[in-house]
Amino acid sequence: MTKNEFLAELKASLKKIPSDERQDILQDFQEHFDIGLEEGKTEEEISASLGSPQQIAKELVANYRVEMVEDKVTTGNIFRAVWAVIGLGFFNLIIVLGPFVALAGIIIAGWIIGITFVAAPLLVLINVAVYPQIFEFFDLFFSIALAGLGLFIAIGMFFATRSLTNGFVRYLKYNVRLVKGGLKHA
Repeated sequence: MTKNEFLAELKASLKKIPSDERQDILQDFQEHFDIGLEEGKTEEEISASLGSPQQIAKELVANYRVEMVEDKVTTGNIFRAVWAVIGLGFFNLIIVLGPFVALAGIIIAGWIIGITFVAAPLLVLINVAVYPQIFEFFDLFFSIALAGLGLFIAIGMFFATRSLTNGFVRYLKYNVRLVKGGLKHA
């Protein structure tokens, strides 16, 4: 594969990265080819030593998405990073998607429990408004106790969500490094 073919495939595969970053990457590979040509290598030898442009692009997109999550943690950025890391290889479908679904389930369940516990007094008051004849102080006091517990759960979930998100981002970075290292030695 010639230099122009390699760079064209790489550019086409890097559509998901902003154009300024894409140009920097292409410039780096252009310089790599220039240095290799100065050393007496052919364009085909240089492109063969670099590997597949599609795989390089997948790794670069995954790195970019993980860095985006590190800069700004949003649900969209997390999903895009997970999807990019899964795209590195079929094995990642199990290794990344399984823990992601488990952690997302734990976080969502914790938040739902906290919010419903906090809403318990409101639900009791609505029940009393609809059926005033069944009011009991025990229900009101128990719902207030649940609301207090719900506040503690919500506060705990805030910190748990933040730490699990940071831990998962570190896991994604580790996975990307592992795949890169595994491809270099293959």
